[in-house]
Amino acid sequence: MIGLGLVAKEKTLRKKDSIQPDKEEVTCLPSVEVKEEDSGFGKVASFPDKDLNQSLKARTKMTMQLRNNHSNTQLECKRPPEAFGFEQATQEYTLQSFGEMADSFKADYFNMPVHMVPTEVVEKEFWRLVSSIEEDVTVEYGADIHSREFGSGFPVNNGKWNLSPEEEVEYATSGWNLNVMPVLDQSVLCHINADISGMKVPWLYVGMVFSAFCWHIEDHWSYSINYLHWGEPKTWYGVPSLAAEHLEEVMKRLTPELFDCQPDLLHQLVTLMNPNTLMSHGVPVVRTNQCAGEFVVTFPRAYHSGFNQGYNFAEAVNFCTADWLPAGRQCIEHYRRLQRYCVFSHEELICKMAAFPEKLDLNLAVAVHKEMFILVQEERRLRKTLLEKGITEAEREAFELLPDDERQCIKCKTTCFLSALACYDCPDGLVCLSHINDLCKCSRNRQYLRYRYTLDELPAMLQKLKIRAESFDNWAKNVQAALEVEDGRKRSFEELRALESEARERRFPNSELLQRLKNCLSEAEACISQVLGLVSNSDDRLEAPQLTLTELQVLLKQMDTLPCAMHQINEVKDVLQQVEAYQIQTREALISVPYNSELLQSLLEKGQQLCVEVPEAHQLQEMVEQVQWLDQVKQALSPSAQRHSLVIMKKLLVTGNKVPSSPSVNKARAELQELLTIAERWEEKAHFCLEARQKHTPATLEVIIREAENIPVYLPNIQSLKEALTKAQAWIADVNEIQNGDHYPCLDDLEGLVAVGRDLPVELEELRQLENQVLTAHSWKKKASKTFLKKNSCYTLLEVLCPCADVGSVSTKRSRWMEKEIGLYKYDTELLGLSAQDLRDPGSVIMAFKEGEAKEKEGILQLRHINSAKPNPISSSTAASATSICVCGQVPAGEEALQCDLCQDWFHGQCVTVPRLLSSLRASPTSSQLLAWWEWNTKFLCPLCMRSRRPRLETILSLLVGLQRLPVRLPEGEALQCLTERAIGWQGRARQALASEDVAALLEQLAKVRQQLQNKLRHEKAPTSSSDLASDSLRNSTGKDILKEEELVLNEDRLLSPEKTLRKETLYKRDEELLPSLLSQLTGPVLELPEATRAPLEELMMEGDLLEVTLDENYSIWQLLQAGQNPNLERILTLLELEKSENPEEQTPERRQQRRQKVDLSRKEHKHILEEHMSSVQKKDISPPSFSSITPLLHLSYFHQQEL
Repeated sequence: MIGLGLVAKEKTLRKKDSIQPDKEEVTCLPSVEVKEEDSGFGKVASFPDKDLNQSLKARTKMTMQLRNNHSNTQLECKRPPEAFGFEQATQEYTLQSFGEMADSFKADYFNMPVHMVPTEVVEKEFWRLVSSIEEDVTVEYGADIHSREFGSGFPVNNGKWNLSPEEEVEYATSGWNLNVMPVLDQSVLCHINADISGMKVPWLYVGMVFSAFCWHIEDHWSYSINYLHWGEPKTWYGVPSLAAEHLEEVMKRLTPELFDCQPDLLHQLVTLMNPNTLMSHGVPVVRTNQCAGEFVVTFPRAYHSGFNQGYNFAEAVNFCTADWLPAGRQCIEHYRRLQRYCVFSHEELICKMAAFPEKLDLNLAVAVHKEMFILVQEERRLRKTLLEKGITEAEREAFELLPDDERQCIKCKTTCFLSALACYDCPDGLVCLSHINDLCKCSRNRQYLRYRYTLDELPAMLQKLKIRAESFDNWAKNVQAALEVEDGRKRSFEELRALESEARERRFPNSELLQRLKNCLSEAEACISQVLGLVSNSDDRLEAPQLTLTELQVLLKQMDTLPCAMHQINEVKDVLQQVEAYQIQTREALISVPYNSELLQSLLEKGQQLCVEVPEAHQLQEMVEQVQWLDQVKQALSPSAQRHSLVIMKKLLVTGNKVPSSPSVNKARAELQELLTIAERWEEKAHFCLEARQKHTPATLEVIIREAENIPVYLPNIQSLKEALTKAQAWIADVNEIQNGDHYPCLDDLEGLVAVGRDLPVELEELRQLENQVLTAHSWKKKASKTFLKKNSCYTLLEVLCPCADVGSVSTKRSRWMEKEIGLYKYDTELLGLSAQDLRDPGSVIMAFKEGEAKEKEGILQLRHINSAKPNPISSSTAASATSICVCGQVPAGEEALQCDLCQDWFHGQCVTVPRLLSSLRASPTSSQLLAWWEWNTKFLCPLCMRSRRPRLETILSLLVGLQRLPVRLPEGEALQCLTERAIGWQGRARQALASEDVAALLEQLAKVRQQLQNKLRHEKAPTSSSDLASDSLRNSTGKDILKEEELVLNEDRLLSPEKTLRKETLYKRDEELLPSLLSQLTGPVLELPEATRAPLEELMMEGDLLEVTLDENYSIWQLLQAGQNPNLERILTLLELEKSENPEEQTPERRQQRRQKVDLSRKEHKHILEEHMSSVQKKDISPPSFSSITPLLHLSYFHQQEL
């Protein structure tokens, strides 16, 4: 066993001049004289590992030094002997510091590492030093350290270390644990209540090289056991107990002067003598080296000594067995002669064990009975001698309650227990009955006997011990008679169990007879258990392992031969009879043809109830499995039965492979295997049809399905193929229904049919035709989107083509823009106020479009009324109302603010697309075109009102021609037709208005004014340069040409070459300088428009501006209305300033970046508007407006519009 808890650390080695190990040994003196001075036994504390490396204060000062002071040989021989040996040291150590000191001392002494010094060299040097009188060597020894105070090296319960249950059983409660061994039941010391340090409680020993323990025997001549936990070896010398007196005689003969002064010198552990000297005088000496992990046991009165080879840690304790009792009694007599104090009272120990004989081990009880008998005889003799001396007074005394020093004999120091002699006149002392003459000089009449038990009580105790000692013999006779059935009567199981319990309760020794009794009981219990398994009615009986018929017969025979009467034997005989009858029935059923499955099953269940394995039952089991499997196969392949899957059929085949073979089973297995092979082949074919890239026609699939229907197995792939064929047929029916309807099919319906047809694993002839139709429709839709939609437009084609029914609702327009920004907007048909079915009806679409027109007109009037009431941000010192929000998200203010001619709302000129005034007027300041200000391109429509490119009607008509060729209906196509009809209708009304008598007169008057201006300027100055001629040609251009030029200027920066760009920059610079000087010459109005004429024209102008189509009549009405009012100098100045800021020279990357940052910043500032609207949309159930095209809240920045 290896001790736990204390581990030695590595030590630093130091060296000095080495000794000569081969030096001739100094001859040992015939004897060594050792004298004692006040000596003590030191202790070295052990600390946890975490404290070992720290310089802490030592926990004890008790250490040990071995000194041998001989400075001068001659003087030492002449001077009287001086006390030397062991003495108390003053230095304190921890376990680590002591180890470092010990290893350092040994390394320095031998001038080599401690683990390399041979044990023979250390032993030789040790005895040389002991024999030498010239050298002085001092070593220290941590001896007799109390384990209760500083901890044991063995694991203990309730100790510092938490032990697992396995470690507790293996170590803490092990008999080899020195904390447990002294108190085992077989140890006498367990009957001593006090914890005797060193005997019942282990002592610890921390040694170093040369530290020694002198010749001695244990207290009370007890056993001792020493365990070396770790460290270097410990060298032992021992003398057998038979030679103890011889050793004492030799020592007395060699050192008589020491023993004359101290007769008990050998008990003081201060005497060392070379073993060679003892052996030379005939004393037998044995030697051993105890290594780490080894035990050393010393026997009673066996002298031993030794020394440590180096730093180590050991633990030792005493124990006493039954055979020690005679030696313990002899030790007391020896102590009496030497007048040595006892550690405990031997008489008290014997009487205490005798008082409770049932608690004693049997061997111990026998030994105690012998000792008690001797003790009683001796007590009778001594008390008889005391009576003869005339001492008759006596009183009972409980000596065990007195301290040991109050009941010691004043003569021999023996601790009294049974009796003692005391004197009334001398109460301070008492003597044992062996020294009655040494008590005092008082009269015998004053002396009296103090006794613990009377002479009548002692034989009673002796009798109880005898009964306990002889109880085993009586028990053995009863067991022998029961097992051998000597009287012819078998004992019952309970009687044998009682004998076994008696042996356990009285702790009888384990003997052959007890083992036979236990074996008999075990066999009887096994038989009873098997019988209960046979005859029990519980469900556990069915789960118990079955007995074979042979085992049942053996069981019956075993129960009959056991020396135990068992009433269950009749039940076993009944079971055997039932088994034999069952065998006959089973054999008859197996040979009957045809097989009766019900009979076979009932016999099988009956056999299981018997709990006995009958040979015929195995054949019956095989037959039942065969019949049941054949029935399952027949039922699975029955035409009327539900078809099973391939998995179930395969499991059925796997089960059939486990069924015992027979002709019918083999035939069924072959047929089932063939069926599965065919089914798997059809499954593979169906899988190929479902997964192959080349699809098959419906006719081919019908043939495959029809042939697979003949297989009586459920085939998943065939079923999937059947479902695919059904879907294909339904798809073809849907296509025929759509194609043969009253109207062309809608694009959404065709796309849905195409998506479904592509997923079907069937070749469909109609699919290619539908795909072409869908492709053509998407091509037309793409062309229309390119015609109408601006680049990166936030509107869909359907939104642009439909009227803006909620144009008057600012909040709705803002929310639509927000939805587009955050991705919540629903496109296309979901925005229409029509269901999917209504979209398929052209009449419903036209009606919705007409309703949208009315709502759009009503909304724009309401919006114009609201916006007209807002203050002018140019003339006003304060900004416009907070209700005017530019596309950048900020409130428009300043001279660059522009008012939309349609919705009358205000915007930053830099954030929207504005008319190109300088681009449309490239003439000289003297040209008449410059003075015809009503023809200038100053009309401004905000991005909220002008949502598309507004193509010309001729372009739209070409789209309509392409639409007529499509065999598909599109919501965008319906909307385009409605838009075209609306534009043509408005154009007719506009032409009718322009052709009226009043308006025609005004147009003629306006032409005259223009002619007058031209004639006037022609007389003043004729054109003298090519630039003037170019200006005249430009002057004669129509409004249509100006509009075309305005369209081209959107992408002007990309189209111009570097040379043209330079020329453009020169023209811009000239116009910017000359055009502002003409503003003072502009006069108006040039026409007087009556209110009756103006109002219809303004209404026509508003309706024309709502159209997402460009018409020439719109421009004509615009010129007429402009000529009937004063020139809008504020707008002209604003446009000039804006166009000047857009001059290519001024459009540096830094300015563009600043404007982008401004727009982005404004969007961040209005982010809360988006969040609030998102929350309101999630909380409210807002139904979509009918046929709506809602205007967004935040539009693209000016730079983004420039890219359009």
